[in-house]
Amino acid sequence: MRQDGTADTTPDPPRVPEVASAGTTEVSGQNGGLGGARAPGGPAASEGAKDPTGGSRDAGEPEAAEASAGLHNGLKQRHMTLIALGGVIGAGLFVGSGVVIGETGPISIVSFLLAGGLAILVMRMLGEMAVARPAVGSFYAYARLSLGPWGGFTIGWLYWYFWVNVVALEAVTGATILHAWLPGIDLWVISLCLMVLLTVVNLFSVKSFGEFEYWFASLKIAAIVVFLVLGLAFVVGLWPGAHADAGNLTEHGGFAPKGLGPALTSVIPAVGFFTGAEIAALAAAESTEPRRAVARATHSVVLRVLLFYVGSIFLIVAIVPWNSKSIGDGPYVAALQQIGIPAAADVMRLIILVAVLSALNAGLYSASRIVFALTRNGDAPRGLTRLSGNGVPRRAILLATVLGYVSVVFAYVSPDTVFSFIVHSYGAVALFVYLLVALSQVRLRRRLEREDPGALTLKMWGYPYLSWFTVAAMAVVILAMAFLPDTRMDFVASTLTLVVVLGAYAIRRRRGRT
Repeated sequence: MRQDGTADTTPDPPRVPEVASAGTTEVSGQNGGLGGARAPGGPAASEGAKDPTGGSRDAGEPEAAEASAGLHNGLKQRHMTLIALGGVIGAGLFVGSGVVIGETGPISIVSFLLAGGLAILVMRMLGEMAVARPAVGSFYAYARLSLGPWGGFTIGWLYWYFWVNVVALEAVTGATILHAWLPGIDLWVISLCLMVLLTVVNLFSVKSFGEFEYWFASLKIAAIVVFLVLGLAFVVGLWPGAHADAGNLTEHGGFAPKGLGPALTSVIPAVGFFTGAEIAALAAAESTEPRRAVARATHSVVLRVLLFYVGSIFLIVAIVPWNSKSIGDGPYVAALQQIGIPAAADVMRLIILVAVLSALNAGLYSASRIVFALTRNGDAPRGLTRLSGNGVPRRAILLATVLGYVSVVFAYVSPDTVFSFIVHSYGAVALFVYLLVALSQVRLRRRLEREDPGALTLKMWGYPYLSWFTVAAMAVVILAMAFLPDTRMDFVASTLTLVVVLGAYAIRRRRGRT
């Protein structure tokens, strides 16, 4: 479908041939050059291939189109633009932000600004690497290239585990929302139906994923923009019956009613709300213009964070007293009801459902693509490499859904034990991934400057100082989780997940498969 709703008759781009054969291209770890890709059993390709960025490209290092390794380049620029814009708008913004507001007060604006700043820095670092070296698996390939095989293995499986759990949680959340409208149907039935629906979407083609995500993102963005317009009109007194008043920012105990400490500790959960911003870099390998797509996503992340998160949180605390009970029940609903929008609760329930379905859709896509990338270096069973006629890694998708189904079952069979552990066990996993992304950029940037400076067309600001600051800040956020009562369980369970992944790598290495 086009943006105007008419049928899109543009044929799919032709399938891109694989580099060597699926699963044989290997990105070198600590010893090779920046290219280092080779086909086992054959000599490395000639060196000095021309890189489209203007610099030289190492042998075996595929260009953007070739980097798809058999995946179709079915994502158009409009798909990538909306995936980038809508990637950070999830249920966490619409619902979870109320918890942060209730724990901090109006100064929650600062909490989201700090958390968003970290997300912006990590995305800039990832963008630098993705523009310089478009690759299947994105940060998995960069971690393997810069940190070595252990880095790629760890970041890949952690990211996969994160999204598999998100799939299950979003299916349960979506079922809970729909159950209010369909009380006669069991929650577990609705959960499984949602998973089956979006599994079929992902199995069909990457273009179908892109179309669904395009419209999901369009609705989310439209909802946020409408909220920003209505909220601003209300605050400045342009709304009928309203007068300019932002007293809620300083009344009810002041701007920081609980002090500076809660505002800083609330950065920890707030950082998690920005997870999803990196999907555009992961999806770039299946777009027609990967470098352009990543560059746009990287540049727009500042606007997304400042406008969608910080802007909307500012309006919420300006419209509704921060200590109002309605804030905890749903901050956007509370603000819309204060403005006087009829049926605000139902409208927001629908928008939250769209956000949940978008996360479920993106979760299946992300989990399947990262495990597909893992197969390319033997970090996952090579049987998962097989593609359908539409260039879709169906086995990788089904692997994610099978574990998602298991988690959904536990959500209803053992919600207080097994499912509770699953929820806690991925709480800090995304932060581990972001930390490894930051470390990868620090090392890869040095190698790019030495071996291929022409590829650095999009650079991290203030390197190396701002890069190391980002590494330190992410480390502080993770360590702080261990000392806060509300996040300690997440830290312990997530650390256990990390230990299991590192143990799996040690076993793999001992078997001589690295």
